[in-house]
Amino acid sequence: MKVFGSSSTFAQNGWGCGYRTLQSICSWILHSGAAKTATANEVPNIPTIQQTLVEIKDKPERFFGSREWIGTLEAIYVIDTLYDVSCKVLHIARSDTIAKHADTLRDYFEQYGGLIMMGGDMDAASKGIAGIHVSVDQDVYLLVVDPHYVGKIQTKEELYTKQYVKWQKVEDFVDSSFYNLCLPMLKGRDPAA
Repeated sequence: MKVFGSSSTFAQNGWGCGYRTLQSICSWILHSGAAKTATANEVPNIPTIQQTLVEIKDKPERFFGSREWIGTLEAIYVIDTLYDVSCKVLHIARSDTIAKHADTLRDYFEQYGGLIMMGGDMDAASKGIAGIHVSVDQDVYLLVVDPHYVGKIQTKEELYTKQYVKWQKVEDFVDSSFYNLCLPMLKGRDPAA
């Protein structure tokens, strides 16, 4: 799987984290061999994502070529349209805690082993979630893949030292935000693999 960050080829510094998280998920889908459509054999670029959303009439024509953000629901539409992969939506209300959903997330990673897109309202920055850990003290941590980095990462260690990939305690997320999570449900994946 390739993790997408802000590139110098398409001016997206300061915006586009939802697109980059979606591209990382698309890379995981392609790497898993689960894409069922012949046309979806590469990770879509931002114009392709925008055109897809216009074609399915989720967005108006003026959306194409814009710098408008996308969120979890748009990611679900694109994944379903381009790869014929259904996604589960996990909504975590403001009055709820992420920790209450630890079992659902753990079960997802055990069954599908995928990358989850997470975004909210007060915490509008998209992020990828690549794992979950529950400590012996029942503290819950999510493995966050941050799409906000700029440039090229030279080493795997740099991902950790610059905190582009990090374990984050769920209490450190914005508690006044609701969150929507996109859980791609890859059919036919062998959970033992």
